[in-house]
Formats: sequence, C-alpha cells, structure tokens
Amino acid sequence: MKLNRSILLATLAAPLLLLAAPASAAVRVLACEPEWGALAQELGGSNVDVSVATNALQDPHQIQAKPSLIARARSADLIVCTGAELEVGWLPILLQQSGNPKIQPGQPGNFAAADFVRKLEVPTSVDRSQGDVHAAGNPHIQTDPRNIAAVATALGARLQQVDAAHAADYAKATADFSQRWQKAMAGWSAKAAPLKGVSVVSQHSAFAYLYDWLGLKQVAVLEPKPGVEPTASHLQGVQAAIKDAPVRMVIYGAYQDSRPSDWLSKNAGIPAVKLPFTVGGTDGAKDLFGLFDDTVARLLAAGAKP
Repeated sequence: MKLNRSILLATLAAPLLLLAAPASAAVRVLACEPEWGALAQELGGSNVDVSVATNALQDPHQIQAKPSLIARARSADLIVCTGAELEVGWLPILLQQSGNPKIQPGQPGNFAAADFVRKLEVPTSVDRSQGDVHAAGNPHIQTDPRNIAAVATALGARLQQVDAAHAADYAKATADFSQRWQKAMAGWSAKAAPLKGVSVVSQHSAFAYLYDWLGLKQVAVLEPKPGVEPTASHLQGVQAAIKDAPVRMVIYGAYQDSRPSDWLSKNAGIPAVKLPFTVGGTDGAKDLFGLFDDTVARLLAAGAKP
C-alpha cells in the first residue's frame, strides 16, 4: 500500500515542529537601569527574559540610542525605566526609532518607576542656567529601599496585566519579594541608626532619597550645578564653607569620576566614600539586597557617630 507523499512528509515533520515550539514565550523586558532589571527578574523569574540598557558604571543621563539598543526595544514587550526625566536625553529617541507600539508612553508595556513614589527636590521653576535640573524632581529614587518596595508592587501588577496567563506566578513572586524586602529593610534601618544626623558632602545630588531614608544631612554639593564638573576654585570654596562644619564624609557614585571627592577628602581630612548607586556598582552589590547591604556597610565604616 502506497502512502500519499504529502501525508508522509507531514507525518515526518510533525515531531520536529513539536520540538521546535516553545511551551510558552517569555515576556521580553527591557530595563533602562540595572536596578529595574534586577527587580523585573525577581518578580518575573522564568516567565521573563530581561535585558538592561545601561550598566552600573554608566551615567544614566548620558546614553546613546545605538542600533543594538534600538533592536532590543523593537522586540520588547515591556520597557521598565525610572522616568522623571532621567532618560529624557535618549529614551524618546529609542522609543521612536523602535517602532514598537507596545512600549510607547501610555501603553501597558511602558512602565515608569518614578510614577509610583513621592519625588524629592521638585523645583518651582526650571531653566537652562540651573544645569541638569529635572522638572519632575530628583529622579534617583532607587537609593531608598522604601521606593523599591513601592515600585515592586506596581511592577508586579503591571506584569500581571502584560502577561495575564502567568498572573498567579507574578502575584506570588511579588508577595514573596515584598515579605523578604520588608524584613531586610528593618535590618538595614536598625544597623544604620548611628548615621542619623551625620553631615555629608555629595559630589552630585544623586542620593537625596538615601539621605531622606537614613536621616543624613547634605551640607554641600561639589558640582556647582547639577551635571557640571566643579572647578578648582569651586572645590576650594566648598572646603572653606565646611571648615567648621562636622562633616564626616564626601560621597560619590560608582559611575562617577572620583577626583573631585578625592581632592576634598585629601584637603579637608574626611573620607571619600564610593557608593554602588545601583546593582553592580560594587562587588558587594550583586543584586538589590546586596545593593543596600553594601551601601549601609560603607556608610557605617566611614561616618557612624562614635
């Protein structure tokens, strides 16, 4: 008995098609910054495929929408960024060039973390003469773990919306993360209690939320304007201004050139403290929990009250 040739070929091909077809496609998440990539992975697990547009040693303000990044945006189901104008110099171009309707502003696939927290340092007016000032407020929200908690709840809900088939998984992962995070926050707050009221100098206004959480007092900033490198005369002016102040340290982020902080450290006799700023900024900040473990440890080592 002869088999019809087309039936025979279809029969032979069927197992191959079954092997090639994935059980379920992962949600493709493009995170603008490492902290949101880490959070998306915590909440999404095996249901998400996460890529990150920047790394911890890059200034998140100064990124180029390169073809490789545009290609990732083109295939993304969800883009997770800080918002509050942090990515204003490159994200609008990236979204436009991607041609991806899923991740445009106003769509479920576009998530701005800063929309879900209380912003600090919101200016009453903005103009070019003020430097790199954000009209929506200070965008560096990830330096306060309380903000991470709020964003986690919102992002978990958004993942459920974008991928309803795995909503139960996201809900469970979000609840689990929130429980572990609240416990960790209690520990960090207790350890960092000796830092309350400590005066510090910042190289850039990058840690307003961290200071708000821990009760640190910023008495000076090395940059004369946000995003503007300090001159020698400006550094000397800062040194003179803090001469009689009980400043315990000068703080800079891992992505920043440490030379201004090192100069003040040497000339004012206070330690320069590098903080990870985001996941991957230091060897100890390998994930979100490590980010705050290491941040608190570095601050305590340099400036805890005797």
